[in-house]
Amino acid sequence: MGHAIGGTAVAHHIWHGVHEANGAKLHYARTGTGQPLVLLHGWPEFWLTWEPVMERLADRFDLIAPDLRGFGESPKTDEGPSDQVGPDLHAADLLALLDHLTLDHVGIVSHDVGAVVTQSFARRHRERLTSLFFFDCPYPGIGARWAEPGHLREIWYQSFHQKPWAAELIGSSREACRIYLGHMLRHWAAGNPAAFDGDVLETWVDNFLKPGNLQGGFDWYLSANAARLAAMRGEAPGLPPITVPACVRWGALDPVLEVEWTDRLHETFADLDVAPLDGLGHFPHREDPDRAAAEISAWFSEAVA
Repeated sequence: MGHAIGGTAVAHHIWHGVHEANGAKLHYARTGTGQPLVLLHGWPEFWLTWEPVMERLADRFDLIAPDLRGFGESPKTDEGPSDQVGPDLHAADLLALLDHLTLDHVGIVSHDVGAVVTQSFARRHRERLTSLFFFDCPYPGIGARWAEPGHLREIWYQSFHQKPWAAELIGSSREACRIYLGHMLRHWAAGNPAAFDGDVLETWVDNFLKPGNLQGGFDWYLSANAARLAAMRGEAPGLPPITVPACVRWGALDPVLEVEWTDRLHETFADLDVAPLDGLGHFPHREDPDRAAAEISAWFSEAVA
């Protein structure tokens, strides 16, 4: 279902489709053949963030990259701000996608927002998963460190996104959107800021200026705020560790999710392989897609060996 992307030099066509989930038609991109892997993006991203990795893995894996609800070509929950688009809703959307594609077992590759969604899904649908791979993974063990005085300058945007006028302000002009997204993408891509230069940044601006996309992304921060504050206060509910085998690769230069925060991952993942990625920041899959693809391939090849 769908069409091949035109004008992009890829070894395999990328196809686009939609699936019904909770009353909405959600978009996904798909390419490749082999073991099925779902790739879940973060903010400020959409399915296209995975394209460089998809190009490199399509000869070995069946790759499915959805736009999370509120992002990309997927619909928005409400016209205005909404706090109803949390990880459990996204996890339900993912389950609907797997059912739509008749995929009984998949691996998940995720990052940032997608990593939180993956944790929700893994706690509910362990039987649908082979193993998990994460880049730079928010998780409950970060706790109060989110709000340490020295880190407040890095997380200001999480409060800003909750303002009812934030999307209107950032979307007030193309230049305003370019300045805002350009700062976030380049600052966080600390190992290779140029990964978001030129046409790439313009493509990101095009995407987020589509009706509803800025607010759709900001809705994540509204929806996740109560859990975020509870974690900062040390009041996050205790949950048993996720038992799905998990690999975490964390950019050592990431300014917003600090690599030192990997220290408590074992509390969330019972079967864990964790290592830093020296020289990379928040977006390993964009900063060095060769290395990112090699890490993904090695993990999932080992998982089925």
